[in-house]
Amino acid sequence: MPRVAIIGSGPTGIYTLAGLISSATPLSITIFEETPDPGKGTPYHPAVNDRAMLANIASIEIPRIEQTLVEWLSSRGDPELQELGIERSGIGEREFYPRIVLGEFLAAQFWALVNRGLSGGHSIDVKTSHRILDIKLGTNDISLVFKRHGGRDATISFDHVVMATGHDWPENTETSPGYFVSPWPAAAIKRIGAVKVGVLGTSLSGIDAVVSVATAHGIFLRDDSGTLRYEPDPMSTGFHITMMSRKGLLPEADFYCPIPYEPLRFCTEIAIRLLMEQKRERLLDEVFELFRRELAAADPNYAASIGLALASVEDIADRYFRPRQAADPFVWAAQNLSEAKKNKEERKTVQWRYAILNMHEVIALAIPRLNDRDLKRFHKHFKTVFVDDYATVPHESVERLLALHQAGKLSVKALGDDYDIRQDREKPGAVVVVDGNDISYDAFIDATGQHALSASDLPFPSLRQPGAIKKAETHTAGASANDETRRTGGIEIDDSFRPRLEAGLSNNLYCVSVPFLLHKMPFIQGITSAHEMGSKVSATIIDAVANSELLVHSA
Repeated sequence: MPRVAIIGSGPTGIYTLAGLISSATPLSITIFEETPDPGKGTPYHPAVNDRAMLANIASIEIPRIEQTLVEWLSSRGDPELQELGIERSGIGEREFYPRIVLGEFLAAQFWALVNRGLSGGHSIDVKTSHRILDIKLGTNDISLVFKRHGGRDATISFDHVVMATGHDWPENTETSPGYFVSPWPAAAIKRIGAVKVGVLGTSLSGIDAVVSVATAHGIFLRDDSGTLRYEPDPMSTGFHITMMSRKGLLPEADFYCPIPYEPLRFCTEIAIRLLMEQKRERLLDEVFELFRRELAAADPNYAASIGLALASVEDIADRYFRPRQAADPFVWAAQNLSEAKKNKEERKTVQWRYAILNMHEVIALAIPRLNDRDLKRFHKHFKTVFVDDYATVPHESVERLLALHQAGKLSVKALGDDYDIRQDREKPGAVVVVDGNDISYDAFIDATGQHALSASDLPFPSLRQPGAIKKAETHTAGASANDETRRTGGIEIDDSFRPRLEAGLSNNLYCVSVPFLLHKMPFIQGITSAHEMGSKVSATIIDAVANSELLVHSA
C-alpha cells in the first residue's frame, strides 16, 4: 500500500483523512498525535481551553465531516448534553458553542472516519502520545523520527507526509512572573489573582483571556429580564482588566447572512485571476478597484457614507473604522449587539458587511502574487478591514464584555502606534508606556493570537538545514520575473501546499501548518480553511498514487 503519514489530528488532519479514505486504492495511513486523545485539536482541547471559552464558528459554517455539528449534538443523550452545558432547545445551525464542545464533536468525527476507512480497505494506525522529532527528506521517500511518551526514538519511512501541526504555542506560557505570552492553556491564567490585569488584544483571543480570568473571580448570571450580569467575588475588590490594542476597538457581533455565500457581481474569482495574469505590477490597486465597485453596488448608502469613491488602499481602513473610533467602545458594542440580534431574528443581512465578508476569500487568491511593495501595503492598510469583518464574535461574548464593564471590572484602552511594553525584573506583570506615561499591571497577557513563523522556526532540524526548504519570497516592485526577490517569511509552497525543495529530494511533503503560511495567506485560519487545505492535499496525494499505478501498469 502507498504509505501516508499525517502529523496532527486536529481539523486539518481530520479533513485530510476524510479525503484520503475516498481513494479507490487502499492506503496505509499513519496518524501521529502528540496528545493522548486525538481529533480535538489545540483550539478545542479541554486541556488547553476554559469551559467558558466560545468558538466563533456556527454549525452551518463547518464543512460536513460524517455529521454536522447540529446532527451530532441532536444525537446526544440528555446526560451528555448536560455534561457539555448544552440545552437541547438551544441546538441550532446558527448557534455558537464552547470550544470544548467542538473538540468533542471533532474527536467523534475523527474516529468515525477511522472506522469508515478501515471498513473501506485502508490500513489506519493512530499513534497517540507520539511526538515527531524530525522529518528527513530522501530521494524517493520521507523518514519520520518520532518518540512515544516514555519510550525510545524510532524511524518510519513514508511516501507522503502531511504536516498538519496546527497552532504553535510555547510550552511555558508564563515566561516571567505575571507575564503570559499566550492565554493558553487557560489553566495558567486562571491562577491570576484579584489584581490589575492588562490584556494585549481585543479580538476573540483577548475575550477568551478576559473571560477565563473573570470566571476565576466571579460569575456570569442572567437576571429576570434576560440581561447578562457579572457578579464579582466579594473578596476580589482589586480585580480589574484593561483590554488594549492600537485602535482600542472591540470586535463586532456576529451578523446574519446567507450561507453558502451568494455570487459576487464584480469581484469574482474569474476577475481576480484575470488581474493576476494581466496586471501584475498594479495588482493590488486593480483588486482594490474591484473591491470598491462590488461594495458600492452592494450598499450605495454605506459607500457614500464613508466616501468610498475617493478611497484608496492607504485610507480605506481609516474610513471603515472612523465611526467606531469616534464612539465609546462599550456604547458602540451595545448598539451593534442590539442590531445584530434584531437582524438575526428577522433574517436581515447588512449588505456592506456581507459584501466584505464574501470578497475576502476571493481577494485572498491574489495575495501570494503581490510584489514586495504591494504585499507590505496590503498588510499595513487593507488587511485589517477584512479581518475585522470576518472576525466577528458570538453575541454572548459581547454580552460578557458589557457585563464586566457594567460591573466596573473592564475597560478598553487605545495604544496607538507608538507604545512600548516593558517587564520589570523586580515586579510581576508588565509596564505599558503610552504617550510618555507608565501604566503598571500586576499581570499581563499577550492575546494577539497566532503570529506568522518562518522556515527557520520549523521544529524539525533536518528541514532547517540550509537549502532544505525554500523560504518564501516575492518579487521586488518593478522587477522582471527573473530579477531581484525579497524574503517575506514563512515557507514557499506550490498550489498543493508542497514546500519548494532542493532538486533530488522527494516533493511529497505537504505543509498545511498555519503559522508557516500566514505571510502570504493571512486569512487561512479556522475550520473552513482546514477543510480547504485538507481537501486539496488529499486530492493531490490520491492523484499521485493513481499516476504511480499507471506508470507501474504501463511498465
